[in-house]
Amino acid sequence: MPGVRRGGRHALGVAAAAAILTGAVLVGRGLLPPDVPPSPPAQAVSLDPALIPHAIAVDPVLVRSAPRRLDVPKIGVHVSLGRLGLKPDGTVQIPPVEHPEQAGWYEKGVTPGERGAAVILGHVDGGGREGVFYDLGRMRAGDAMSVTRVDGSVARFVVESVELVAKNRFPTQRVYGPLDHAGLRLVTCGGTFDQRTGHYTSNVIVYARLTR
Repeated sequence: MPGVRRGGRHALGVAAAAAILTGAVLVGRGLLPPDVPPSPPAQAVSLDPALIPHAIAVDPVLVRSAPRRLDVPKIGVHVSLGRLGLKPDGTVQIPPVEHPEQAGWYEKGVTPGERGAAVILGHVDGGGREGVFYDLGRMRAGDAMSVTRVDGSVARFVVESVELVAKNRFPTQRVYGPLDHAGLRLVTCGGTFDQRTGHYTSNVIVYARLTR
């Protein structure tokens, strides 16, 4: 997707566009190249509570309920969430690039608030317009965000870390791997926009944890 510029700064600078997570691979224009190792299957995203009795007592978790809305006050994101499944070729569906203001939850994984890694994806830009995660790279540890769920509950998260990583080194296990707590990942593209290939060179990943 073409890079959007703001005051001479490349779209999102160290931030992002739609890195799309799959139960298989991340692919597409501005997304992870197809040679990235497969992610763990959906059932591996969460960890059997029986294996982590100590974590159960100290970490809050919620029952499964699909997310409806994401609010990230720091970067002015207040958006309804669509569902992203898998396409016939095994890659994940992505929010339509012609509607870069949209974001989606990878429904093959856990829901935000469940024990495990829930993943939300969005574009940095598209069609010459800023995307929902245009400013994702501005997030810092300690920033707050929340996900409103279908059951009426609100899962509140605090950012633990923000990572800019080359696409050929995408941390599949860290994004998808089992957790002993309820985590949330926001993923998009970032770094330099390569005009020759039409792709961003990196991904921005925000790692957050459910709070009480």
